[in-house]
Amino acid sequence: MPQDPYVRIFDTTLRDGEQSAGAALSPEQKLDIARGLSRLGVDIIEAGFPASSPSDREVVARIAAEVGNEEDGRPSGEPPRICGLARCNKNDIDTAWSSLRAAKRPFIHTFLATSDIHMQHKLRMTRPEVLARVREMVGHASSLCGDVEFSPEDAGRSEPAFLYSVLETAIEAGATTINVPDTVGYNMPEEYGALIAGIVANVRGIERVVISTHCHNDLGLATANALAGVRAGARQVECTMNGIGERAGNTALEEVVMALHTRHAMYGLKTGIDTRQLTAMSRLVSACSGMVVQPNKAVVGANAFAHESGIHQDGMLKNEETYEIMRPETVGAGGSRLVLGRQSGRHAFRARLAELGYSLDDAALVSAFERFKDMAAGKRHIEDDDLLMLMNAEGAPAQAVV
Repeated sequence: MPQDPYVRIFDTTLRDGEQSAGAALSPEQKLDIARGLSRLGVDIIEAGFPASSPSDREVVARIAAEVGNEEDGRPSGEPPRICGLARCNKNDIDTAWSSLRAAKRPFIHTFLATSDIHMQHKLRMTRPEVLARVREMVGHASSLCGDVEFSPEDAGRSEPAFLYSVLETAIEAGATTINVPDTVGYNMPEEYGALIAGIVANVRGIERVVISTHCHNDLGLATANALAGVRAGARQVECTMNGIGERAGNTALEEVVMALHTRHAMYGLKTGIDTRQLTAMSRLVSACSGMVVQPNKAVVGANAFAHESGIHQDGMLKNEETYEIMRPETVGAGGSRLVLGRQSGRHAFRARLAELGYSLDDAALVSAFERFKDMAAGKRHIEDDDLLMLMNAEGAPAQAVV
């Protein structure tokens, strides 16, 4: 039977993303972000960890009641699932359910560690105790809510045979999604892909549930690992806008979405994301969280569609596909920018002068370009005011630009 070509996007910006050191979101900001994620087309919004504080409980309840019942502007025409995180204990699960129950499509996410290092040093539980806890608590969550996700924390460092047993137990207890966290960003892409493939091949009942990825970026491999998981059979990706999250962050939503979009011929998969809203959503999360997006950030960084090298600029002027694998308009970024600086060439210089209304013959262009290079040697970037000053010094009259 062919696999479902649809990949669900599970956004945890409001939960794992807010755990970034230095990030803090007010209740109103969380609601604004949740509404933006809904318009973007996110399938599941993890709104928070209700048992962690009264304020988190309240804001999750508000998002569930409001965003969790809004269909307008949604690409799918139905409201997103609203998710709350809960440890594998009854109080956490009951608290999550009380916050989520007003949503049209509530979703409980519960977790328990399965690696030896976590079980021994953090949980102080034996393997049989972990299995019993998973059976009891996933069963309790599924008695309350039709959509229950179970995550074996630190799955990436768990012993495979025991991991398979835990996942079979979770499925038997009623889990509808099995999430596979590389909690500390330890796995290489080939390892993580093999981990998902092993689960597909060895866990009884896995065909009845959705397999999800949740990857951290400690070695800079979160997106690569998530994509390896998808190729191995996962059909949900847990991610955050701009890749924010614990330590070095999470899989970046915009990266995995645009990888699947740009390389559709390779993956044959799709998401429900309106990619034209990605840049605006990135800026909203950055402004609210105070987490600045690095200029060279893939897809949404300020330099993602900027070109300064003369060779690159010449190629761009001839055909954008020479140096851009996606169009900026596809992600709502406006247009490409040819940045004038020390590395720029004559073709880009002439093109920008033409946009400013200057038409130079070859001799005048050579003279102006030499002066431009002298000016660029002492400046990071040359702005339009600099070019106007240069051309005034050259005595070149500007023409009307039509």
